[in-house]
Amino acid sequence: MAYAEDPYVYFDWVVSYSQLSPYGVQKQVIMINNQFPGPLLNTTTNDNVFVNIHNQLSEPFLLTWNGVQMRKNSWSDGVEGTNCPIPPGKNWTYAFKMKDQIGSFFYFPSFGFQKAAGGFGPIRINNRKVIPIPFDIPADDFDVLIGDWYNVDYKELRSSLDAGDRLPSPDGVLINGLPEYKANFTFQPGSTYRLRISNVGLKTTLNFQIQGHKLLLIETEGSYTVQQYYDTLDIHVGQSYSVLVTADQPENGTYYMIASSRFSGGDALVTGVAFVHYNGSNGQPVGQLPQSPCSNDYSYSMKQALSIRRNLTAGAARPNPQGSYKYGSINISRTIILANDAALINNITHYTINGVSFIYPDTPLKLADYYHIPDVFTLGGISDTPDGRVPILGTPVIDALYRDFIQIVFQNNQPTIQTWHFDGYNFFVVGMDGGNWDESKKQAYNLVDAVSRSTIQVYPFSWTAVLVPLDNQGMWDIRSQDEERRYLGQEVYMRVRGADTSVLPDPRDENQIPSNIIKCGKAEN
Repeated sequence: MAYAEDPYVYFDWVVSYSQLSPYGVQKQVIMINNQFPGPLLNTTTNDNVFVNIHNQLSEPFLLTWNGVQMRKNSWSDGVEGTNCPIPPGKNWTYAFKMKDQIGSFFYFPSFGFQKAAGGFGPIRINNRKVIPIPFDIPADDFDVLIGDWYNVDYKELRSSLDAGDRLPSPDGVLINGLPEYKANFTFQPGSTYRLRISNVGLKTTLNFQIQGHKLLLIETEGSYTVQQYYDTLDIHVGQSYSVLVTADQPENGTYYMIASSRFSGGDALVTGVAFVHYNGSNGQPVGQLPQSPCSNDYSYSMKQALSIRRNLTAGAARPNPQGSYKYGSINISRTIILANDAALINNITHYTINGVSFIYPDTPLKLADYYHIPDVFTLGGISDTPDGRVPILGTPVIDALYRDFIQIVFQNNQPTIQTWHFDGYNFFVVGMDGGNWDESKKQAYNLVDAVSRSTIQVYPFSWTAVLVPLDNQGMWDIRSQDEERRYLGQEVYMRVRGADTSVLPDPRDENQIPSNIIKCGKAEN
């Protein structure tokens, strides 16, 4: 619902191909308005946003808004479970509201492994001026998009995954779409800057640092955090952080900005390097590249993750303090354990959740649910706990009740780090540890100031528990942020509805179907 006092902001974006060489090898890159990365989606809390996408690619296209909650509006979420992709040569307008959110996020293509070709860009949701921010206004605000990069064309990567191959090691790390030693940032001595850092890559955790500078963490994915200094910060694929950096080093200096791979094995270490120049200095940094934490030091990374907590006294999108919501005193109505695994199905490696590897039908789940189209998805198609079933391909949807308060435990019994995202929601990260989760682990939960975010890591042979107030009706994607794993099935949807599903949701709880909705598959009839 839009209110007269809430501004309307419009964006017109053309999506096209271009031949670029981001890492020394020419390849087909997806551009938005002839930019790579794409343009900033710069908004303010409660803005009504309209993004008209013109698809000039040779195949369908979808864009999703990583971390934007799309309140009451999964119709514009931009994933295959909610939207038909935009056909080549056509356009479609996403319409959504930045309801009760602030923070740093990004968008990316969600269809056909296109993220490997670019098409991503930054999102800012600025605070309303009537609500103070819990830090001094910085001298400037920089978007810093970091991510692994593959020189192989995305269509070739997609075909190799379809044939049962694995992704190769990345060729490098890009910082704002540029390779080593090409990206530049200018600081003025004594000034403080906000850096909004997002890991937009396919699968690699990156460790971020600036030579000689401390990173003061202030926000992650829409939550103001307890302000703490870090020398380096692990940013897992799909995550976003805001830090303040003060230019307190000698004047006229130049300093390294580094994003180096973590947890990828000695043969796959890659590093992105940019320069921070004081006073526009063109000199070279003094000394060697700073060392990053030991590549496979999971304990260091988990300790850092547990240190990130919510600022209880700051207001965010609303004037009331973030700590006024006492999540720790709410009874949990349901616990869902999602265990990821790998399985050989039809002689091809797939990734599963509780024994089911997700496959997309030709009809979006949201449209099938709205029009009561049968045989598109299986409601309750996975169990709430791993049941040891023989792995299968399927299209499961978790059925959940609007306004329930649930617990999701992400259980990782594999030797690789996982990163999970929940569209439509932020969740409270109340605990993580090694081994298998059981009820006794609740005794160590943080029920006071756990950070609230939408993307969380799960370390190898470990678990992470989150609490979720189901206050946003719709069909919502729960996915691996590792694009290879998501493409090969590590994904599930949750339908959040009222108790009576025989009638359409109250428009006060969920937006009505857009008049311009694209129909495909069985919904075309």
